[in-house]
Amino acid sequence: MHALDLIIVAAFLIGMPLLGVLFGGRQRSSKDYFVSDKPMSWWVVCLSVVSAETSALTVISVPTVAYLGTFTFLQLAIGYLLGRIVVAFVLLPKYMSGNLVTAYAYLGKRFGSKLQSTASVTFLFTRLLADGLRLFATAIPIKVLLAAYDINAPYWAICLVTGVGMLVFSYIGGVRAVVWVDAVQLGVYVIGGLAVIAVLAGKLPDGWLGQAFEAGKFQIFDFGADILTSPYAIITAVLGGAVLSMASHGSDQLIVQRLMSCKDLKDSRKALIGSGVIVFFQFGLFLLIGVMIWALFKGATPASMGMAASDELFPHVIINVLPPGVSGFMLAAILAAAMSSSLNALASSTVTDVIQKVSKRTFTDAEILRQGKIWTVVWAGLLIGFASLFTSKNNPIVEQGLSITGYTYGALLGSFLLGLIFKKARQSDALVAFVVTVLGMATIILTVKFPVGAKELALAYPWYPPLGVLITLVVGGLMSLRHSTNAPESVEAELPAK
Repeated sequence: MHALDLIIVAAFLIGMPLLGVLFGGRQRSSKDYFVSDKPMSWWVVCLSVVSAETSALTVISVPTVAYLGTFTFLQLAIGYLLGRIVVAFVLLPKYMSGNLVTAYAYLGKRFGSKLQSTASVTFLFTRLLADGLRLFATAIPIKVLLAAYDINAPYWAICLVTGVGMLVFSYIGGVRAVVWVDAVQLGVYVIGGLAVIAVLAGKLPDGWLGQAFEAGKFQIFDFGADILTSPYAIITAVLGGAVLSMASHGSDQLIVQRLMSCKDLKDSRKALIGSGVIVFFQFGLFLLIGVMIWALFKGATPASMGMAASDELFPHVIINVLPPGVSGFMLAAILAAAMSSSLNALASSTVTDVIQKVSKRTFTDAEILRQGKIWTVVWAGLLIGFASLFTSKNNPIVEQGLSITGYTYGALLGSFLLGLIFKKARQSDALVAFVVTVLGMATIILTVKFPVGAKELALAYPWYPPLGVLITLVVGGLMSLRHSTNAPESVEAELPAK
């Protein structure tokens, strides 16, 4: 690495928090801190949504998918777009019309505070595990890249620096800072990806594109793969991707919070659906990088080039192929993918869905704002601490943790759909269905295997959310048959005034 690369990385680490503080301003109310009193432009929210769902693993691993395979990963992006369209017209109206602060407040209005708190705690646990591992995953390539410059940075130090950067703009600027920083960071790694393509294009021999087509590297649809075990079989990818997107963008506070900062339902819909279009082209961009690397190395296996894992492929290119400046920019892009902050979403859900519901007294707005900032710091500490527990990229819990959403997303989305579809469903029905789904999905993910040739393979991960939704709807729907009359549309309407 060149000194220029380190200067770029340092400028990014200092500049992003400062930019967040500049855009965020000062929050004078809890609503302003959590969902912004000043409506955000839909296109900024759109970019923020894409940034929030993009991790360092996306930037690093998607090129590897194309290097080792084809463009079939794009089938998932098609499903993601379809799922967003459903959320935009089914769930978003519920959120935008109720003056809500979190997605789970709708469950509280429909079923009651117990389910609201249960769903929120589930989100908090899932997000802690997923984002803590996301933070650690970012430290892996950064450690490799810094080692090339003879800097032996421990994983915990990298996690600490990255986590503190997130904390600064999240604490001071609230959701406005988070959304604006996300939007800028998306631009960083898209521009970085385009720069990589430009550099590789100058290094590839004539005719590489034709060779890639002949090798089938640009195949998008896979009609022959096993639909139960292959995540890239067309039915699995499109249907599973659609339900996964419905869950992540319709029941995950990380995304819903950003959408609720828009001016109105129309803008929120544009931001959500637009994000699906951008994700499609973003995946295509990094898949193309993978094919270009395949042409550069003539399809050699990562192991034959001395790499311990296939995901070292892109970092290897960043270190050894890209010129000074571009390498630093791509390292900043990897950092950008990790610094999309979930701290404000975690704090808003903690205060709104758990503390206020469990407490026996009414909080003033100033107290809610103060609690929100306190919990922003607490969650930053928990994320950094959790990420710092790992000392090796080969730790088996990493792979388990990255699929944690499979345990919970189906139950979360299923609870929302249960309230919309089954008018008789009560809180007790939803709670039982929620618990049964989480336990059922844990059993399926950990124990169910399918014989494929000489191997036994697990169920493909895109099926986890659809299966979880099905279990929730079947259990909750059957239990709702016990009741002779429809449940009230809003539980809060039946509660006595305080």
